[in-house]
Amino acid sequence: MHQMSRRSLLIGSGAALGSLTLTGGAAGARAPRGVDHRGRDGLPIVIGHRGSPAYRPEHTIASYTLAIEMGADYIEPDLEFTKDGELVARHEPDIGATTDVADHPEFASRRTTRTIDGTVFSNTWFTVDFTLDELKTLRAKERLPLVRPHNTALNGLFEVPTFQEVIDLAKANGVGIYPETKHPTFYHSVGFSFDDPLLDTLRRNDLDSADAKVFIQSFEVGNLKRLRDRTKLPLIQLIDSAGAPADFVAAGDARTYDDLVTPRGLAEIATYADGIGPDKGRIVAGNSAGKPLGDPTTLVRDAHRVGLLVHPFTFRPENEFLASDFRVGDSGSTEFGHARGDQPAELDQYYGLGIDGLFADNPDTAVAVRKKTFGPTPARG
Repeated sequence: MHQMSRRSLLIGSGAALGSLTLTGGAAGARAPRGVDHRGRDGLPIVIGHRGSPAYRPEHTIASYTLAIEMGADYIEPDLEFTKDGELVARHEPDIGATTDVADHPEFASRRTTRTIDGTVFSNTWFTVDFTLDELKTLRAKERLPLVRPHNTALNGLFEVPTFQEVIDLAKANGVGIYPETKHPTFYHSVGFSFDDPLLDTLRRNDLDSADAKVFIQSFEVGNLKRLRDRTKLPLIQLIDSAGAPADFVAAGDARTYDDLVTPRGLAEIATYADGIGPDKGRIVAGNSAGKPLGDPTTLVRDAHRVGLLVHPFTFRPENEFLASDFRVGDSGSTEFGHARGDQPAELDQYYGLGIDGLFADNPDTAVAVRKKTFGPTPARG
């Protein structure tokens, strides 16, 4: 059932903690290189996570364009390599479920199995086995057809975009970009490194200066440390809900993501990164699909104390992804999973806790709740 009284109580306590965080933590935090530590008019930034995948197939120009139209401050391309070393926007190297590659008999022989960061991707296709020209013959598909069946009406309409195409769109519309270097350890094992292609592309587009609207993010640590010495752009250490950075695992380093969110771990992150992108359940305990909501943690405050930004992920509107406190409707209904819950209450709580930005699949709602929470922001220049 929808627990209004409990949720309201948690939101109230979150707002109180957020007030303490903003005055005691964020105000004393060092600003990261490249951008102000918060968004327009000092408010949290809204990052269009893979564009606007609650409405359009993810990582397509259509998805990014809609995110911009909805008011996102940044759009987020996950970067993968092609066989000929080009950077393209896909959530994973595996493109079996996100493109129509299975409908192309000419690529049937490319089907294979790979293990990436300990996960086996069986009998599928990978970006690294296709040239850019070959990838451009494919069309995108909805990754979550059972949760977002309306998006399947758009299957087959959109290309796989290059990183350059995403940059062109962002620059034309005055928004920032927030690229993620995906699976650096895996790509290193097959002969690719993000460092030069990423930085060279940004440099060619005049996006390598201290005032460029760019964040670079990674779930791994080693590549961020290398980038720290080569760019003035702010870097974000992503922190998953469980597990460990893949480069730690590969090197036999026993530390996990749990270790990274301790005061000692955050202090270490602050030596090479400008912020963290934690799973949202690390800020409010239990905030994951179907679980009862717990209490706010001290992560926002602890990160601000060592000068780190906090950009949690991922905020999605459907009941499928919401904690039980935010779910709405009859759980026995066949429509329950993709029906929308009370995500505005979730967003309001996190804004109250003093976050510096967030990743949202539906940036329109994140922008609307931000406006309600803080008041209107200036028009984008």
